[in-house]
Amino acid sequence: MMRSDLVFDALHTLRNRYMLCQLASKATRRFHRPNTRIQETMNQVLRRIGVADREQVLAEPEMVAEAQRRAA
Repeated sequence: MMRSDLVFDALHTLRNRYMLCQLASKATRRFHRPNTRIQETMNQVLRRIGVADREQVLAEPEMVAEAQRRAA
């Protein structure tokens, strides 16, 4: 699959393009493993967003933000 197809599928889950870019970049940084291509990690993240439920994707950043507030 081409990345444009993955982005198109992810936009069905998360309609705000800015939020999709933010979420994809943060998730790519967290899921990336050394000695792997960053492009493959990004494709995996976009696949996960594309198949996830909208409520599930939107709930996760709130939990992460709450954990960061507690840590600070």
